[in-house]
Amino acid sequence: MNSERPVSAASPTAQVRRDPGEGPQPVPGSVRGRRIGGGGWKAIFFALAVAAILVAAAWALLGSRLLVVRSVAVTGGGAAAKAEVLRAAAIRPGTPLVRIDTAAVARRVERLNQVQSAQVAVHWPDSVLITVRPRTPALAVAADGGFDLVDRFGVVVTHVAARPPGMALLDTTAAPASLRGSPAVRAAATVLGQLPQRIRRMVRAVVAPSADAVTLDLRGGVTVLWGGTDRAAAKAEELQILMPTRAKSYNLSDPGTAVTGG
Repeated sequence: MNSERPVSAASPTAQVRRDPGEGPQPVPGSVRGRRIGGGGWKAIFFALAVAAILVAAAWALLGSRLLVVRSVAVTGGGAAAKAEVLRAAAIRPGTPLVRIDTAAVARRVERLNQVQSAQVAVHWPDSVLITVRPRTPALAVAADGGFDLVDRFGVVVTHVAARPPGMALLDTTAAPASLRGSPAVRAAATVLGQLPQRIRRMVRAVVAPSADAVTLDLRGGVTVLWGGTDRAAAKAEELQILMPTRAKSYNLSDPGTAVTGG
């Protein structure tokens, strides 16, 4: 009969009895059984510090009263009054600077007829600067018993009772409001800028049925068919050579074959 021999605790085949529900015992100084060294605690501390900094920054930018709009400055307004620009910008004092949409503010300001373009910049910690490029009147258009002054893009800048000295009249039957974006108006303004100063002072009115058919009405009943905006220097030189002939009309649309009449 075989008898069972007890297994010694010192035997290599000895087994340690554990409670079936008992898992591996954690080692002190470890998380879930894995030991955390000095580098691990430093990483955790660093992550917590970064999170705290981000929370503080978000609070400073969005929630505190430290970085908010306290002043709005306007420069280069020209004909556009500062009050008009500020109303169009619609920036409320106390708005967090980080929430200022500079592109949207610029678009609102540019809706003013007197403004050609606008740039908006945030200046930390508490101000906004709006830089305005005003429209420059180039021609006068008779309207409502006075004159609408339009820039080279045909935009009505302002209305005045009397035509400013030295400003040429745009002779047109079109309503001033319909001139916006007109290539003919732009050509007329460009031609005026191309003229020598001595001749420019003689211009009373400009007729521009199209961009390539600009005609100048000079003092003394003299007309000059300038044509388009091309070859401006050659046309100006030809006109100065021909004017001593005291003709009543000059056709410079092709300066190589200029024609006089009258």
